Amino acid sequence: MMGLVSGKSRNFADANFYTHIYIIVRDGMLKRLTGMVYVAVVMVMALATVMEKTQGTEFVLGEVYGSWWFTGLWAVLAVGGVAYMLQRKVRRMSVWMLHGALVIILLGALLTHLTAWQGTVHLRKGQTTKICLAEDGMIRDLPFDITLDSFNIRYHQGTEAVRDYESHFTIQTEAGSERGMTSMNNIYSTMGIRLYQSSYDEDEKGSTLAINCDRWGIPVTYFGYGLLFLSMLLVLIDPKGRFRSLIRKMAVVVLLLLPMQGRAAETFTKERADAFGHLCINWNDRICPVQTMALDFTRKLYGKSSYKGYTAEQVLCGFIFYREAWCEEPIIHIKSKEMRERLHLPEYTSLTSLVREDVYVLGPYIEEYYMGKNDKFHEEVMKVDDKAMLIFEVTQGENIRLFPYEGKWYSPTDSVPDEMMIDRKTYFQYALQVLGILVQKKELADADEMLEKIALYQRTYGANDMPSPTRLKAERLYNSIPFATILFMVCLTFALLSLLRWKWMKRVSFTVLALSFAALTLCLTLRWIISGYIPMTNGYETMLIMAWMIMLASLLVYRKFPIILTFGLLLSGFLLLVSHLGQMDPQITPIMPVLASPLLSVHVSCVMMAYGLFSITFMCGIYALIIRKKTEEMHILSQLFLYPAEFLLTAGIFIGAIWANVSWGRYWGWDPKEVWALITMLVYAIPMHSTSLAWMRKPSHYHWFMVVAFLAVLITYFGVNFFLGGLHSYAN
Repeated sequence: MMGLVSGKSRNFADANFYTHIYIIVRDGMLKRLTGMVYVAVVMVMALATVMEKTQGTEFVLGEVYGSWWFTGLWAVLAVGGVAYMLQRKVRRMSVWMLHGALVIILLGALLTHLTAWQGTVHLRKGQTTKICLAEDGMIRDLPFDITLDSFNIRYHQGTEAVRDYESHFTIQTEAGSERGMTSMNNIYSTMGIRLYQSSYDEDEKGSTLAINCDRWGIPVTYFGYGLLFLSMLLVLIDPKGRFRSLIRKMAVVVLLLLPMQGRAAETFTKERADAFGHLCINWNDRICPVQTMALDFTRKLYGKSSYKGYTAEQVLCGFIFYREAWCEEPIIHIKSKEMRERLHLPEYTSLTSLVREDVYVLGPYIEEYYMGKNDKFHEEVMKVDDKAMLIFEVTQGENIRLFPYEGKWYSPTDSVPDEMMIDRKTYFQYALQVLGILVQKKELADADEMLEKIALYQRTYGANDMPSPTRLKAERLYNSIPFATILFMVCLTFALLSLLRWKWMKRVSFTVLALSFAALTLCLTLRWIISGYIPMTNGYETMLIMAWMIMLASLLVYRKFPIILTFGLLLSGFLLLVSHLGQMDPQITPIMPVLASPLLSVHVSCVMMAYGLFSITFMCGIYALIIRKKTEEMHILSQLFLYPAEFLLTAGIFIGAIWANVSWGRYWGWDPKEVWALITMLVYAIPMHSTSLAWMRKPSHYHWFMVVAFLAVLITYFGVNFFLGGLHSYAN
């Protein structure tokens, strides 16, 4: 050992090599070296995501993630981890299976890196080819001839929103020919080669397919995934394992803590506007009630779902049928104080106030924005301009697509097919004008009859495109209740009241949390019915899901840990508050074709549940460190949530990798969101090894770590979305 320190004559290449290895293991150096490499891997990945923002994706892929030294770090980490388990004489099979699965996954990744190749093949309808362009820029011969028979784009009914892309082709080999098809999330495999739908030509007569040939890496990696999922389950149910020990401890733990507004311009009556809101419209590339458009319209302009006592439907009708008066209404909310001061505008202004002496006030700044001035002021100008353009489109009838014709819905100003009969064209152009005139002339019976005729026209000629009665009822119910607004106020209010520790507060907190859980369940169910997919595809929905999962977890364990009621109310209330404040987009829109996969739902569900449970461990740490009571009990409670949280995140990451392989032909793209999810998994794996880390056994040290570790969750969920960007930006 002295030779190692002094460097006089001995090194790892001499005859005493194995002696030095023994000394390293005996003196605990192996654990320290493995820990150092572990921290190095985490730090390198974190720094690489920042470097990617400044240096570009290609730089970090080549100089960091694809470098020999980064691969070497992972190899050293794997070897060091196995060696340390051998040193500790670990005998529990579930633990060996879990760590062995991770090693197998790394081995599969190495095989993919060494033996697999990717490329693309461009096809034109009726033409045959047998070559492709590999990822390294070389031309490769395919082991078959391929001919594109047809390419189709499928749309959601009644809209121009794409539902899927499909390429139909013929494969010709020495053994004969076979027909094949590939689309988004639908792979075609033959002769060890996997074909994916990638892109298409503008004339829709050509298609580009991605190619992946990975004969060795895929089976090894998938075996590792399966072993990992099984081992995590075994760790949780192992009767002699750490998690079951925590459950037994839980059984003996008992915790002690537990303005009046003026009216605006004239518009339809509430009842008549409500009838107009019952009509259907093509809005945001889906067929929905006009009520939905009215709510989106009013919230975007004013920040609220009503205006001066008028409902959203009345506001929309006002701009459609009384546009001159309503363009004078101060309904456009300007949030930026700097913008208001520079342009001498009030916080709430009207469309006409943005025009002075026939000059559009925002015009010069919009030009500056497109010339490259993208500072905060100019971004705020563009947001207000979006609101002004939305009013213009509504008042001109450009986005009032109420009239279906052969699978497409038209507004009064849209160009219609030449073959459309003249009476139909006239009806499209003047139906709303007639309705407005009848109302203004107080011929209300005729106006109501006109509304019914429009509704009848929609049911007759748009029946195949319109949502079912159940979906329409669900959407109207969803629109009528501001779930997030009500629930965040209720949850945060009772979270604060529960801190008063009144004797009857525990029962009240449970009742409030249970009712909030039921209401949020209804909210998510309605969104599911309305959209047709599980509500997990954007930032707003994932915030609701996280709040729902926190409520569920709190209700499941509150009997043994009453303090969890306060945590559940506080955390879910905070998440609902964030969604309410407009940081997330609540609109329901069709999802991208690549996202229409059941694997996506499972992937997001696991990750969101993990984040929700990690937030509870964070609250346990905050409570223990600030209140300085029940530190040991908080330690047990936190660990109970740590295990399922870490395993759910791990499962979510690798299910996401399977989804990526099915969709794009690769498991991992080193996208910032992927990298930070992996960093979060590695960070929270540290306290799971507390039996090997003496400093982590002390509850106060553990709680400090869990509080700091939650920064990884915040960066993964918020920081990456708003600062680092990447391929996961569609989930914002």
